[in-house]
Amino acid sequence: MSDESRLREDICRYGRSLFERGLTPGSSGNISLRLPDGGWLVTPTNASLGFLDPARISRLDADGRLVSGDKPTKEIPLHTALYESRGGAKAIVHLHSTHAVAVSMLPEIDPRQVLPPLTPYYLMRTGGTALVPYYRPGDPAVADAIRGLAGRYSSVLLANHGPVVAGDSLEAAVFATEELEETAKLYLLLRNLNPRQLSPGQVADLVSHFGLTLPEVEDHAGHDHG
Repeated sequence: MSDESRLREDICRYGRSLFERGLTPGSSGNISLRLPDGGWLVTPTNASLGFLDPARISRLDADGRLVSGDKPTKEIPLHTALYESRGGAKAIVHLHSTHAVAVSMLPEIDPRQVLPPLTPYYLMRTGGTALVPYYRPGDPAVADAIRGLAGRYSSVLLANHGPVVAGDSLEAAVFATEELEETAKLYLLLRNLNPRQLSPGQVADLVSHFGLTLPEVEDHAGHDHG
């Protein structure tokens, strides 16, 4: 099996796993992978992540033109902008996961740090999440909003829409997206109950031990923006 064939199979395998666990319903969500030649593999438009065909996955060249496969997702501008701003990103996962979408609608959410430091693995996997205002799905303007974050975030939540997460591998992007969803669920369960968050010292220890980069962590760890 060639490297590209293996990557196509990986997209289908992870997509099916995400779909079967209810993390993105119907034909929602999309996945992309950067290839060594600068091109992409990306899931097609109107395709369910649970029923992907490796041979029909869209193959784009380095300029974003369709080379083979079905018509790609309309969220190409979103993926393009995140790859441009996160130079080391090799894969992007975009879902419509219930709890993350719910959090994106709450009035108290700080757009610079959507979720507080509830668990170490949320910080380790995502590095913190930014909220981007609502845009119509597929609207090219969302790309400018992503670029406006200046590459500080690999994890972004689109208001009333869903998470978009980049990783240095497909596995890393999937794991980070799952961690974001689970942390959003925790936040909703604990909302207004004054839960014990990680302290600034505990966050600093994670940063030091694991070499994390957390945007504006000093401003947000241990502060209540609600």
